[in-house]
Amino acid sequence: MATATLKSADYTAPHAAKPASRPWFFTRPSAKTGLVSWLTTVDHKKIGLLYAVTALIFFLVGGVEALMIRVQLAVPNNTFISHQLYNELFTMHATTMIFLAVMPLSAAFFNYMMPLQIGARDVAFPRLNGFAFWVFLVGAIVLNVGWFTRAGAPDVGWFGYAPLTSTAYSSQFAGDSSTDLWVMGLQILGVSSVIGSLNFIVTIINMRAPGLTMMRLPVFTWMTLFTAFLIILSFPAITIALVELMMDRSFGTSFFEVARGGMPILWQHLFWIFGHPEVYILILPAMGIISEILPTFSRKPLFGYPIVVFSGAVIGFLGFGVWSHHMFTTGLGTMATAAFSLATMAIAVPTGVKIFNWVGTLWGGQISTRTPMMFALGFIWMFMMGGFSGVMHSAAPADAQQQDSYFVVAHFHYVLIGGSIFALLGGIHFWFPLVFGRIVSEFWGKLSFWIIFVGFNVTFFPMHFLGLNGMPRRTAVYDGNMGWNSGNLTATIGAFILAIGIGTYFTVIVYTYLKGKKASGDIWDARTLEWSVPTTPPPEHNFHITPTVHARDAYWYEKTHSIEIAAEKAKHAQEEESHGGIHMPSQSWFPIVTATGLLIGGLFFTHHHFLEAIAGGCVMLLGIIGWAFEGPGGYHLHIAKDGTVTGGEGQDEAGH
Repeated sequence: MATATLKSADYTAPHAAKPASRPWFFTRPSAKTGLVSWLTTVDHKKIGLLYAVTALIFFLVGGVEALMIRVQLAVPNNTFISHQLYNELFTMHATTMIFLAVMPLSAAFFNYMMPLQIGARDVAFPRLNGFAFWVFLVGAIVLNVGWFTRAGAPDVGWFGYAPLTSTAYSSQFAGDSSTDLWVMGLQILGVSSVIGSLNFIVTIINMRAPGLTMMRLPVFTWMTLFTAFLIILSFPAITIALVELMMDRSFGTSFFEVARGGMPILWQHLFWIFGHPEVYILILPAMGIISEILPTFSRKPLFGYPIVVFSGAVIGFLGFGVWSHHMFTTGLGTMATAAFSLATMAIAVPTGVKIFNWVGTLWGGQISTRTPMMFALGFIWMFMMGGFSGVMHSAAPADAQQQDSYFVVAHFHYVLIGGSIFALLGGIHFWFPLVFGRIVSEFWGKLSFWIIFVGFNVTFFPMHFLGLNGMPRRTAVYDGNMGWNSGNLTATIGAFILAIGIGTYFTVIVYTYLKGKKASGDIWDARTLEWSVPTTPPPEHNFHITPTVHARDAYWYEKTHSIEIAAEKAKHAQEEESHGGIHMPSQSWFPIVTATGLLIGGLFFTHHHFLEAIAGGCVMLLGIIGWAFEGPGGYHLHIAKDGTVTGGEGQDEAGH
């Protein structure tokens, strides 16, 4: 065993050497820096950063699509873009923001923070975690590749209502339909989401640090768990619907084709059985982030922790029983409408409970209005606004007027941008010093917050009045005599203010990453285990010694009981060393190879080139076989008493 003593911040651990008899394609990559390290990584932190960068790129893409829509609607009878391009932008803006921006940005936090919060070295299945990201990237490529073909982007709306998705209405060119790409892309994204969710569930249940009982979990980890269950339980519905639509389009079946006995209303039921839990898939991670920020900057524990956790579970449960409030105008009947109205009112209760708990956390606290706190407070206000208008939709007569109007557009943007995006941006500010070891400027951070806050409200608040005055959703033009001119012009001005705010935010983030003031350790006086890592950014192995948890706010307890904790850490260090040190998983090429096969197969299948699609399937199968025979691999680290890390090459317990 050859060893080299290095400081942990600079450590580059070599990987386990392979027996000479193994074929070259089973040799594990050993590079720890550069492109290869990112392509083959199984480190949950690097995978989280890959999700984050990809999601933020698509967030900006979706923002540009939204600006083009707002320019088109700024004045009556505008010809800035064609009706066809408007439909494409409208479809891709919503699809991009939901599936390629907010969901993967939440997944970035799940990947990076959740294992740190529970005191784990990594997720339960590191290579599967890498595979989930590459599958997500494949789905994103498939969804957007239509922009670069003669078919154009999908134009059926993010909801894909039948019969708009039938070949009679959305097959611009034979064998080259953007709708097929939309169907295939969403199915691939579903695979990624389910794989990642299963990984998170197993990690949280099985890999918690000693003493970290379920009722000591950070609220963000609880919301990760609930979100993972929602994904696993809701995605089968949309998968079934997409498979049936694919069969209708490619093989002539009649699930949704009225002329052949199909039922378009079946699509709406299957879509919204998925679609309403999807709302909480987007908002529960935001609620978890807020529940971490507020106690930290209020200098007191979260008020009513068990109630916050329980209300999250109730929200997830009731989310499966309200889908038809999206369908009040489809003629469900009196009994069904009454039942779903009552369920919609009921789901407001646990949401309101959370808000009262957050306000209770603020009450009597020593509040510090740092930038993350500003975004957290903005989240509470914006989400309450969206919630109030959402409760209005539980009344079927009111919903009948507001349905498919711009009032609904205002409602869900207050929930998903004022809610999810505000919380996610606050989370980036909150954990940025931990992830990159640099502090974001308070002046520029707060300036970006206020520009975003003002721009958001100027954009979406007038839409309430536009909707009540009868402006329909999904319209590319309107007449100047309708009375919607000033509202639309105001919303467009607000959209550009919002864009300036978002641009300022990311400019500040990039500048801080490159030249920001360096941070060391816990700069916020935070309360959860991720802030107890030995260095910022965290080392590859996360913790020198697996932490032992004694209280709900684990790191706060550790800071106030430092003498007892130090003795306990010394004991655990001896125990870990006696078991051979820290075992770390090796990098692998096979997750990205397998995902590449899925990309080839998916693209060719949507263009009806079935032989080439089979070839892509063969690449994917070879990747799976190679993955299976690659073996567990891994290497060991040893932590000295002075904090230095020693590592070496050699075989692990499995002999690989």
